[in-house]
This record gives sequence, C-alpha cells and structure tokens, in this order.
Amino acid sequence: MQNFILVRGARQLLTLRGPSGPRRGADLRNLGLIQDGAVLIAGGLIREVGPSRRIENLAAARGAQEIDASGCVVMPGFVDCLTYLAAGPPRLMEYEMRLAGTSWQEIQQAGGGTLALARSIQDLSFRAVEAFAMRALEDAVRHGTTALEARSGFPLSEAGEIKTLRVHAALEKRCAPVPVISTLLCARPAPGFEDRADEYLDWARSHLLASVKRRKLAECAAIRCGGDGFSAEQAHAFLSAARRMRYALRVEASGGSGSAAINLAAELNASSVDNVTEASEHDLARLAQSASIATLLPGAEFHLGTRCYVSARRLIDHGAAVALASGYHPVTCPSLNMQMITALACAGMNMTPAEAIAAATINAAHALGLNARIGSLEAGKSADLLILSVSDYREIPYRFGVNLVDLVMVKGEILVRRSEVKWQPD
Repeated sequence: MQNFILVRGARQLLTLRGPSGPRRGADLRNLGLIQDGAVLIAGGLIREVGPSRRIENLAAARGAQEIDASGCVVMPGFVDCLTYLAAGPPRLMEYEMRLAGTSWQEIQQAGGGTLALARSIQDLSFRAVEAFAMRALEDAVRHGTTALEARSGFPLSEAGEIKTLRVHAALEKRCAPVPVISTLLCARPAPGFEDRADEYLDWARSHLLASVKRRKLAECAAIRCGGDGFSAEQAHAFLSAARRMRYALRVEASGGSGSAAINLAAELNASSVDNVTEASEHDLARLAQSASIATLLPGAEFHLGTRCYVSARRLIDHGAAVALASGYHPVTCPSLNMQMITALACAGMNMTPAEAIAAATINAAHALGLNARIGSLEAGKSADLLILSVSDYREIPYRFGVNLVDLVMVKGEILVRRSEVKWQPD
C-alpha cells in the first residue's frame, strides 16, 4: 500500500501547467496559479493538483500525511540548467584583485585565470573535487534547486575532463533523488593546441566523444562558439559528430558570438543556446522559429560587474523561449541561489516575476530535455516542489538575496526543512 502525502492550504500554488512546448511570449507569464491549492503525492509522483477543498475530499487524501502550507507559496523546484559544479575551491585571490581594478591579463600573469583554475582541478584528487562539488550541490538544494546540469570544460588533458565527468556521475549516484545532468563541454583548445584548434577538435570528435559515450559519463555535448572558444565551422563539425553519437546538443556563446551561436543552434536543433548577450533582429526571428532555448546568465553579469545584461524583453517579445540558470562557476558566478537569479533577471533583464519563475522552472526543464518529468506540478510528474515562506510569488525576486525556502521535496522525499529561530524565553 502506497503512503500518500498531502500538501495543503497553499495561499498560491504555482502549477506551471500550460502548453506542451517551451513557454513563449504571453504564455511565459502564465504560472497556472491556484489560490488555496493542494498537491496529493504517492510513490514519489504527483497524483492530483487543484484547490484544497477538492483534493482534501478525495478518498486517497484521507489518512494521508499532511504538510500544512498555509499562507505560503508552493511551486515546482528550480531547475538550474547550466552550472560548472565540479570546479574546485573559491578563487578568492582573483576576486580581490578584480575588485582592486586589476586587469584580466594581470590576473593571469599573477597565476590566476582560467588556466590556473583548470590546473587546480587537475591537481586536486578525485575525492577533493567531489567534496567541493558536493558542498555546492547541497547549497543549491538548500536554496530550492531540485535538478541541475553540470558541465566540464577545463581542458588540460583527457584525464582531467574524465575526472570532472566522473565527479558528476558520483554526485548523481550519491545525491539521488536530485538529477545531475552531465554535459561534456568542449570549451577551448587544450594548452599546446592554441594554434592548432582543428587538430584538437579532430581528436575530440574521434576520441573524446566516443570515450565519454562508452563510459556513459555525459548525456549532453556542448561547445563554446566564438571568443576564446571555436569558430562556427569548427563548432558545427564537433556537434555534428556528437549528434551522430546521440548526444543532446547545446551551444555556448562567447565573446559576442550571439549570431553565430544562434544560427548554429537553430541549424542543428540544439536544445539550448547558452549565454546569449546580443542578437540582431534576424537572429531573434530565427531563434523564435527554432526549438532552441536561450539560456540567460544574469548572475555572471552581476558578479563580474559588467552590468551588460541582455534584454530578455526583446527575446520574449520576439517569441524566443528563454530559460534562466545560475551559470555557477568559481570565477564568473560563485552562487547557486536561483531565487537571486530571478531577482537579477527582473532587475537587470526586464523580466516580470512570473516570466522569471517560468524561465527558471519549466523552460529550464525543456532546456535539459526533462520537461516530461519535472518543471511543473502536474499529475504523473515527479513530486519536486518547494514551500516558500511568502504569501505572493512576486516576493521571490522582490526579497533578493534571502533564502525563502521552508521545505524542499524531490520525488516525494523531503530533503530540506527550515530550522526555526530559538528565542530565549523572557
């Protein structure tokens, strides 16, 4: 006999029910809100969703374990669709140097930067990298993330890439029921191949992709297009090879390469085009007509102090599907707080609170190909939900920087409960 759980009395229940595809345009603002809502759960899955009065009167709800959500917002867990979870310790020296006005070139000369980060990961033991990643994942869950992507992309050697992907696999095993979707990212040529990018990619296509697939260490393959990454032609060749091996495809824009990345994603039907910071009218039209989701990273713009926020409003108004992610990375965004990410999206990217929540849940689930299982509260989906200590969903971005989570549930299992403040009696 299954044990039933009844989450009842939510002042606002955000179901995110809606069209089968990614939310676009006005649909992005439709949260499927139910006043005084309830969710009935059994076997880790949602059985019924609706007004508390109706759900409480169901035969299956009688005798169910009750969770009182009175006065609170209940919503799907956040889906963080882009992180560098296994990236080692904080980069505090670089942080202080950057605050002091030190240029990126000077930071690299002083022993910091991307190459130094890659070396630190390579030098750490597997267990040490896993411990840092585990701590980061726990932090994400405490702030309401119930599924996330983790990518590699710190190339010094094949062994380094494989170690990162093995950490992802270890987290997926240790941290069940939270899904960790692993992505092999070809970010830039490894040291020694800077002037031989084609040669490096030939190796990546013929060997690395096959090796990772054989070990079942990654579901997705991504490549950085532009900037310090690869040309559109090189990226096309890599992703075409990955598609033949049945990887899900993702494109990461870099260095103002929005147009090339969008066209590449649309042509190859990639699930997402990440870190889009600029796009022409033609690019926006093509993105709107494609299945690719534009993943936006407001946390990086905030942390790096660039304030060069892309206008999500333009993307949305042109019909593009957008998702939000933390982009967690020790250098560019050392935060996994998706509540804060929604606040930054509203303040810096001209998104409404409803749009930001939809982009950080159901659209992010689409970006990972998990929309049939997570991202909304619907019968048959995984019981991944949050109870937040607010009475209106607009308080989530409004109260920026505050962890509003009272409860985190994944597959019907309670992973986090807020501890109470214990005041001394008078």
